[in-house]
Amino acid sequence: MFADSLETLRNRRSAKWRTYPDDVVPMGVAELDCSLAPPITAALRAAVDAADTGYSAAQPELGEAVAGFAARRWGWRVEPTAVTAIIDVGVGAVELLRLLTRPADAVVISPPVYPPFFGWVPEAGAQLREVPLTADFRLDLTALEAAFAAHPAVYLLCNPHNPVGRVHTHDELAALVRLARLYHVTIVSDEIHAPLVLPGAEFTPLLSVPGAAEVTVSLVSASKAFNLAGLKCAAIVTGSPAMAALVDRLPSDTRWRTGHLGVLATVAAFTEGDAWLDELLIELDARRAELGEQLRTRLPKVSWQPPEATYLAWLDCRELGEDDEPRELFLSRGRVGLEPGTRFGARGAGFVRLNFGTSATILDEATARMASATDR
Repeated sequence: MFADSLETLRNRRSAKWRTYPDDVVPMGVAELDCSLAPPITAALRAAVDAADTGYSAAQPELGEAVAGFAARRWGWRVEPTAVTAIIDVGVGAVELLRLLTRPADAVVISPPVYPPFFGWVPEAGAQLREVPLTADFRLDLTALEAAFAAHPAVYLLCNPHNPVGRVHTHDELAALVRLARLYHVTIVSDEIHAPLVLPGAEFTPLLSVPGAAEVTVSLVSASKAFNLAGLKCAAIVTGSPAMAALVDRLPSDTRWRTGHLGVLATVAAFTEGDAWLDELLIELDARRAELGEQLRTRLPKVSWQPPEATYLAWLDCRELGEDDEPRELFLSRGRVGLEPGTRFGARGAGFVRLNFGTSATILDEATARMASATDR
């Protein structure tokens, strides 16, 4: 499933493989080092062979594919007509925030969190308010209630949570929904990593929680799990007439901006990709275990909480330095490229994010280099 050769992977022209010089092992950007799922390859090849590269026409196939996948994987009933194609999760979030906020309105986020969250809010013209996760990387429901009592317009949720890999429990999400309903806060739930919940945890779609449909809009995509980010297709999912009416107010040209090849690949992934995804999760579970052992034996000053979802590890390197010093240490001495923790908010100082969505061989090479960087 994963390519073992750095030389082969460097033939790719995506961001992960063009960010650093060739002597650096790139372990930061959230791209998988895997081959495409065969149904996706077949769908894309058929489109190219047929010169089928025009504007996208997502429905009804995209809605049916999302609904089928949600039912099989999570027991979540989605109405296919409640699925709206969007360019990607980031664009969907910004467009929804534009509809839901005015310039003086606040949008709450819970860092450490995916770095674009910090940019999406001002891009939409709203004000950012941070309510950090607890020390063990859970939603701080007490602090969120205090923030919601000040009547922000939106809470931007990351479910599962990037970079810490937390899968929020049903009870936590139910409590969040209760607060949102009580204080009239709309939740925009970024669920891009939902297909990547690893063995030992169970994903709860926010819209499956009783009462959530009236206050929630969810964003889903095949891009992370199936490595399709460059093809540009995601989906907005609603569960109530009120939220559907909100989505109906999106700019009319939104449908034309979604990638046609992205729609075709997403439909193939969500319709025929289950077996490939199951194999991927087994591989990622193995990488998670291997990384834990390598940290224990090679990098004893680095600690972590193994993620329950995603292929991203949030590593506490504060014994090695402050702010972004650990990331610079691993890059300059070990020639390993990692994401600096401060990109995820001030609470990320002294942390790095490592992408273990790669082969055992490359992961071994990366942690060996990181260990050598700390030995000097």
